[in-house]
Amino acid sequence: MFFLRLFQIIVVSLLPFNVQSSPVIGESFSPGRSFAASRTASAASSTVSVALGGVTYVNKGIVGFGLILSNFTDSLGDTLGGIGSAIAFKQATWKSLSNGSYTGTLVVHPDRGFNVISTVDYRARQHDINFVFTPYTGTEDLDFESAQKTLQLAYVETTLQFDRGGGNTSGLDALAIRPAESGFPDADALADPEMPIANATYQHLTIDAEGMIAASDGSYWVSDEYGPYIYHFTANGSLIQTIQPPDAFLPLDSHGNVDFTSVVNPTTGRAGNTGFEGLTLDASSNVLYAMLQAATIQDGGDDDDTSLYTRMVAYDIADATITRPTLVGEWVVPLPVSTSKSKTRKCSEIHFVSENVFLALSRDGNGNGAGTSSSDTTSKYKQADLFSIVNATNIAGSKFDDPSNPVAPNGVLDESVAPATYVSFVNYIDDDQLARFGLHNGGDEDSTLVNEKWESLALAPVNDSANPDDYFLFTASDNDFLTEDGISIGVPYNAGVNVDNQFLVFQVTLPSVSPGSVQLAIGV
Repeated sequence: MFFLRLFQIIVVSLLPFNVQSSPVIGESFSPGRSFAASRTASAASSTVSVALGGVTYVNKGIVGFGLILSNFTDSLGDTLGGIGSAIAFKQATWKSLSNGSYTGTLVVHPDRGFNVISTVDYRARQHDINFVFTPYTGTEDLDFESAQKTLQLAYVETTLQFDRGGGNTSGLDALAIRPAESGFPDADALADPEMPIANATYQHLTIDAEGMIAASDGSYWVSDEYGPYIYHFTANGSLIQTIQPPDAFLPLDSHGNVDFTSVVNPTTGRAGNTGFEGLTLDASSNVLYAMLQAATIQDGGDDDDTSLYTRMVAYDIADATITRPTLVGEWVVPLPVSTSKSKTRKCSEIHFVSENVFLALSRDGNGNGAGTSSSDTTSKYKQADLFSIVNATNIAGSKFDDPSNPVAPNGVLDESVAPATYVSFVNYIDDDQLARFGLHNGGDEDSTLVNEKWESLALAPVNDSANPDDYFLFTASDNDFLTEDGISIGVPYNAGVNVDNQFLVFQVTLPSVSPGSVQLAIGV
């Protein structure tokens, strides 16, 4: 048997989250401060409307908050951290209850383990997390403990992911290359391209997972930063297929050879640790979209974060296991830039909204877990924004897929290319909104400080006839496995700080969404 599915039903008390008692899925619960679920009211104080392509989108604010303690362990005995790197609703689990609450299962995917000092031999995995969500739309500020009752989370199980033949994966830096399999790319739809492996003697596939799609057949698509590649896994974690992007995306050295390491920037292609952070699916057309976290090296990308033009690709995956996924689109997307330092806010996730319209999660590096002094904990930008490619130039298959032809040399966009249209939308760090859930931005670095790294998005329907265009936007943080009581691949560690796994839920109005499309995407 070439795969292993490990699970552990952990009963938990959610306030705080620990190993004591479990919320009963489907039952109502009474928070410390009384409030009632509502599917019609807008969240207080910060309703924001924006226009894009003639459509008005509305952010109604935060309606839920939950956490998992920083020292919680998974069924392998490792610290359950980094789980906000990618999230998705497990197919057919979302359910609205008559009492105004919702239940379901989130599948969460950590990245490459506790690697603050160096990369580690962390095996790729995903976790199932059950939840009970009771939206809070009142104006009164909840205390921190009561706020956590709006989104109660319970760990269920862990599924490991495996390389070809059942081999283990690893989070170690990719210092070597496995040659492409016979039949790649034309003769065999499932043959692998050149693959990143730990080193010549430890030939485990290295994965730094940052995006995930829960497909309708129970399989999962996972985007990776090392490649940057997109991997297709069975429900049980066995590798099915690998998508390799155009040469312009691949980390190539000065001789045109691929070099997957994340430690040193390549000559062209994705910069280190800025691979496919964003991954999303248009379920109605079976088109998969992936976006680089920042500009390629040839497009002005570097450690200075000065180039604002990243790239998004689209693949037709309708017959992926029969015919290799086909590149059907590629666009330039401008990212937001800080006004004070002129630094690009890199993109940590994207999510399909409707034809040609997407959410993009960009952020700065401040907040809980940033390792800064209390005077530097104030975040300036953490947002889920909107962008449209309706008027953007599709450069798929053009000269710009050759790294010798940058689309934005020195960060200046080629005049023949129209970029996507990008507008500000959901602000994570609105002081009034955070206060409603006992949270704050800036000041003391404690459990109520909003986390630094928010890296995931997932949409679910509100199912309210009075507000048919309303959806819940779930988002989670990557806490970098930071805890004073951690275990990394069996070895105890103390990161010097406790950063819990935080989750937020916003209510948003998305009029461009086709009726039933979000339900189709999550299987309800």
